[in-house]
Amino acid sequence: MTISNAPALPDWATNMADLHVHAAPSLLPRHGDDRQTVAAEREAGFSTVVLKAHEGSTVERATCAGDGAYGGVVLNSAVGGANPDAVEIAARLGGRVVWMPTVSARTHKAGAASPELAVHRGFELRLVEVLDDAGALRPEWFDVLDAVARHDLLLCSGHLSAAETVVLFANARRRGVRRLLVNHPMMAFLGWNQASAAELRELGAYLELGILPDLLDPGRSCLDLTQAYPASLLAFGGDLGHARHDPPAVAVAPWLHALEARVGAARAAEIMTTQTRELLT
Repeated sequence: MTISNAPALPDWATNMADLHVHAAPSLLPRHGDDRQTVAAEREAGFSTVVLKAHEGSTVERATCAGDGAYGGVVLNSAVGGANPDAVEIAARLGGRVVWMPTVSARTHKAGAASPELAVHRGFELRLVEVLDDAGALRPEWFDVLDAVARHDLLLCSGHLSAAETVVLFANARRRGVRRLLVNHPMMAFLGWNQASAAELRELGAYLELGILPDLLDPGRSCLDLTQAYPASLLAFGGDLGHARHDPPAVAVAPWLHALEARVGAARAAEIMTTQTRELLT
């Protein structure tokens, strides 16, 4: 649906990719269902859209949402946490993304009262542990990483802290995982820090630039990462879809202009198209 007086997209903003989109059905309020959400993303210039659901898998849903829609699985308690079978099934059905725990993550639960997690209030799942008491990756996750590597899927950090993500991604690389993405790294509850940034850069991990995190906390814009992290390791995941925040028709264009002001039109287009899409396919 086109909204009157919506800001114009930059001229280069076509055939873009979005790795992080929320839709109904969901236990949280959304702007629209899968088809409506993918259609709204298309109107905003996106030809590749990844549906994400904290409740579990979107792989089956994506197949019904139209061309260019992809799904994946979030390894919260609802699918059993460290469940390699969930990854295997998602991959064999065409899924391309595996997210580590979000609402089930220890870091999420510890930061649940923070303003940037207000969108999740009223929705809780059981804890899923990722690291042991010594700070090492728990052994049940090795089979998950092996399944991700076997199918060459994109592994996303979910709501793990920056420090947890370093441990996870280092293990993932050792087990052959090629595609790594840190979700909304600038959200305060995730504890972004320069030491973790340096280690993630060495691992070749991509950072997710998103719109909803910037709407929730403009003082910690992910656009600052364009000056602090290699631009060639940035990808886009808008994290839009929550009914209490702007839809794509309102939110996307101003954010794209802000991105262009930081990195220039050519690099902005590269981030929003080729760099992001190559993580997926």
